[in-house]
Amino acid sequence: MAEPLRIDPTAIIQVATELYIRALKILPPDIKAGLAQLQERENHPTARSVLGTIMENIRVAETGHMLLCQDTGVPIYNVSIGRNVAVDGFALKEALRAGCAQATRDHPLRSSVVHPLTRSNEHNSCGRGVPIIHIDFCAAEGVLEIEMIPKGSGSENQSWLKMALPADGVAAIKTFVIDCVLAAGAKPCPPTIVGVGIGGTADACMHLAKIAATRPLYSSCDDPAAAALEVELGAAVNSLGIGPQGLGGDATAFAVHIETAATHITLNPVAVNLQCHSARRASARITREGLSYGF
Repeated sequence: MAEPLRIDPTAIIQVATELYIRALKILPPDIKAGLAQLQERENHPTARSVLGTIMENIRVAETGHMLLCQDTGVPIYNVSIGRNVAVDGFALKEALRAGCAQATRDHPLRSSVVHPLTRSNEHNSCGRGVPIIHIDFCAAEGVLEIEMIPKGSGSENQSWLKMALPADGVAAIKTFVIDCVLAAGAKPCPPTIVGVGIGGTADACMHLAKIAATRPLYSSCDDPAAAALEVELGAAVNSLGIGPQGLGGDATAFAVHIETAATHITLNPVAVNLQCHSARRASARITREGLSYGF
């Protein structure tokens, strides 16, 4: 077996810092292309104008090296560790936290993270349990990947969970998703990505919805039944007439993304988590060949 890829956790501090700044300043290419596609298909004159303004805002922000949105969000780091990778897991988490704080101090960024009861702010985008860090494992050899997602409050506030009755079947899921999008209206800054979690337990279902909402745009669920439902619900959501920024039109959402998990015979959980049109994310990949950044 090859020598393990050994990760120095102290090197991760700068990676975490860079990812936070990149995510806040550079919109992923798939989102920019998605906005252009929505504008091309849009039949509502006001909606076309709004989409044009959104794209101009992105151009100005990126050209001027400014933030895409004033909301620096709740920082989320998703880590995927491949086979034959040696890393101190606790030190890795501490490095991500240190990098998040360093980005906030050095840029400087508005710290949006506060204690849930006292509302005290450490002014470093960190707090109890924040940044949120998810660590998982993959089959790839000698690879460590880190994804950073700053989840803004306008979209995160639009989150719902329903423990539906199994007897109500898929119809209950469809109704719940549409009702949630209607209830959200303009609040999550549409066009949105509608993330839907189906199955698991209550907490797992909410996490699935977040994964779905922050997936690369127009990627399909690897569950064939869910992939078909994504297409059906996507068309239904865009027939609601909410439109960009809630001002009417066809482009209420880029897409509906769904993630599923097996569940109990007496459960039918469904969760919705929305992502705004500034669907920010950045990623880093560390291999034996070195470090590279992407989306």
